[in-house]
Amino acid sequence: MSKHITTFIILFSFSIAFGQEITGKELLEKAIQYHDPNGNWATFNGTLQVTMETPKNKPRVSTIKINLPKEYFYVKATRDNKTTEYTVEKDTCAIVFNGKTDIPVEDIQKNNLSCERANLYKGYYEYLYGLPMKLKDEGTIIDPKVQKKTFKGKAYLVLKATYTEDVGKDIWYFYFDPKTYAMEVYQFFKNEAKNDGEYILLTEEAVINDIKMPKKRAWYYNKNDGYLGTDILK
Repeated sequence: MSKHITTFIILFSFSIAFGQEITGKELLEKAIQYHDPNGNWATFNGTLQVTMETPKNKPRVSTIKINLPKEYFYVKATRDNKTTEYTVEKDTCAIVFNGKTDIPVEDIQKNNLSCERANLYKGYYEYLYGLPMKLKDEGTIIDPKVQKKTFKGKAYLVLKATYTEDVGKDIWYFYFDPKTYAMEVYQFFKNEAKNDGEYILLTEEAVINDIKMPKKRAWYYNKNDGYLGTDILK
């Protein structure tokens, strides 16, 4: 009888250990449940006020409007005496510079104003403020194996994401608190062997449309921990 009990205990222990392992998709679902418990990102319609602080530059203050159901994006950014406004609505684009729609060619060239840049801003803000929900977008490949890493002295569950060729070539890692599943760090590489790319530390939270978003995002180089700047969500 004792032999059977011992065997059962061993098998039971293995089943518990196996059950404690979490897959990439399961981790992503838990993280989304933490950040967007009511599934509001899919119909997000809101305004973000973001200040970017960078070394040796004055702050850049941006007002960002995102309406996902209407495929509408707007950003108004001011630094020094320059104000740039981009609007993207479905397949249309509009640019305003210092309050003018009739922009001199020299200003267009000097300030790199283009609809391509407008769409880059759209993708940038919707991706970063839509995380981790955006990791369910088509073209995102979630590694089924969850890694356990210590970063800046704290243990994390780490999700690796790559992308289909038509979406992107960078390799991303997302670091989640193992108890709450809050996203606290993310990191990307263009060539991981060269340790290039950047990591971003997320601190504090702002709740917008019942979605928990990072209030502060501090950017650093992977290679030398060089500080790049901080985005602050007002």
